[in-house]
Amino acid sequence: MYKKNRNTKKKKSKISRIRIMAGLICLVALVVIGRLFMLMVLQHDFYTALAKGTHNVSSELVPDRGKIYAKDSRTGEEYPLAINRDYFVIYADTRDIKTEWEARQNAKKLLNILDFKTEDKEKKEEQLFQKLKKKDDPYEPIKEKVSQEKVNKIKQAEMSGINFTRKSYRYYPEGELAAPVLGFVGKNKEGEKSGRYGLEGYWNDELSGKGGILQGIKSASGLWVPSSDSKIENPVDGADLYLTVDRTVQYKACEILQKKMKQYKAESASLVIMNPDSGSIISMCNFPTFNPNKYNKVSSIDVFNNAGIFTPYEIGSIFKPVVMGAAINEGAVNPDTEFHDTGSKKGICSKPIRNSDLKVYDDTTMTGVLEDSINTGMVYVAELLGKKRLIEYIEKFSFGTKTGIGLNTEASGTIDSLYKNKGNKIDCYAATASFGQGITATPLQMAAAYSAIANGGDLMRPYIVEKIKHENGKVERTETKKVRKVLDEKTAKLLSGMLVNVVDSGHAKTAGSKGYYVAGKTGTAQISGEGGYIEETNHSFVGFAPVENPKFVMIVKFHKPERRFSASTAAPAFGEISDFLLNYYQIPPTNKK
Repeated sequence: MYKKNRNTKKKKSKISRIRIMAGLICLVALVVIGRLFMLMVLQHDFYTALAKGTHNVSSELVPDRGKIYAKDSRTGEEYPLAINRDYFVIYADTRDIKTEWEARQNAKKLLNILDFKTEDKEKKEEQLFQKLKKKDDPYEPIKEKVSQEKVNKIKQAEMSGINFTRKSYRYYPEGELAAPVLGFVGKNKEGEKSGRYGLEGYWNDELSGKGGILQGIKSASGLWVPSSDSKIENPVDGADLYLTVDRTVQYKACEILQKKMKQYKAESASLVIMNPDSGSIISMCNFPTFNPNKYNKVSSIDVFNNAGIFTPYEIGSIFKPVVMGAAINEGAVNPDTEFHDTGSKKGICSKPIRNSDLKVYDDTTMTGVLEDSINTGMVYVAELLGKKRLIEYIEKFSFGTKTGIGLNTEASGTIDSLYKNKGNKIDCYAATASFGQGITATPLQMAAAYSAIANGGDLMRPYIVEKIKHENGKVERTETKKVRKVLDEKTAKLLSGMLVNVVDSGHAKTAGSKGYYVAGKTGTAQISGEGGYIEETNHSFVGFAPVENPKFVMIVKFHKPERRFSASTAAPAFGEISDFLLNYYQIPPTNKK
């Protein structure tokens, strides 16, 4: 009986344990099923994304930006003005910096190696220390665009938590040379790198190229796993630009221009040198300028603008040959047409139009009008020509419109005042326009106009990009383009001869080059301000040489020089640069005088 009861108890105990085990198994099963339901249903999207993030590869492939080259006209050799160069970004992984003392020591060492430009080193050290003592920050940026030399010093210093990564930056090996022409690569409003100003801005799409993409799956060990979903699109590197700019001319012409600007104490200076037969730009200089490698260090963003195309101004007397050429072309005058000057012209404007320094020239000719830069003589020419034909020729020379040179921030200038009054009678606006007042133009527009005089009457479209070379080897060459015929060849030759007299016998003797016939015209133009014109002036000289077969057209402009007339500023600067050019191109002398 006792044995039977004991067996019954053992049996019940065994059943209880089985029930407990079964209950535990069911409970575990329910937990597992619930967890699976949560993972597979409720959190499906999250874990799918997590899996993709772990195993899927998706990366944008960045193309190389195209390069920009200048050339040597004599040898054909090409020189890079804008390239890509690897630098380093220095950053800290603060998880590896264990103590504040270590962070402080790193800050001191970095300050010495990286040479931060700051007068308050203690303040900069404290800022670095605050960055380095942060906890659990895997990427704390310290400085961009650090050289290999400084990275080597950082390695030698053996600072824990200080790392670096290689990064490509835009680099300009010639520094300030042609900076306003080139522009620079900076960040746009969206924070993305983009070309700004000049060639970098205008040709940004071509230079940037096209980004590629890499999409696929990687294994747990990080190896690429080919699959039907894999996708590779290689990047297309940017196109290279080859300029018409002559590196040697650019360097020497800009050097002389800067020297003269300082000598005359002008606020700024500009220069454009153009091939009159093709319209190609040989050189383009502006001062003050900047270093595109350090574009963020400028005191004023105004230096980014290329004044040769961006800054229209009342051009003054250098405009007189344009109007004179129109009158000769229409048969209204010839170089020997007589004119009697009384020193003033009344009845057109509210005040009499007078000559510079109130001079009176009595009897002279049209050649004399240009030689002595007689304002009243030009009003007489405009009256003979008539307002309608005057405007027609000014428009034919493309004043008031952009040249389309292919550079960012080009301005058109304005001739709007000529349209204020209807009819063919010369009004005050047309009268003053005849000697370059009340209308505006850029130095480039004036160089293009004088090129038409130099080459026999054809207005050429200026251009600065000679060819574009794409990654696939395709080369696009810029074709020279004649905008229109603006003067007959005979008119252009007569006008060129008159301008030689201006240099030989007029106000511009200092623009001449011994042994050569040089044509050109001075211009001392008043600057408009609030309530009228101010005392300061713009000085310009435009000319070309040698007259028989012009190799170049050049305009030199100084803004607010301390000297009074352009004959003592822009003209001698033109002469010195012209001497260099004639020697550089090895043009034999033809003037035996």
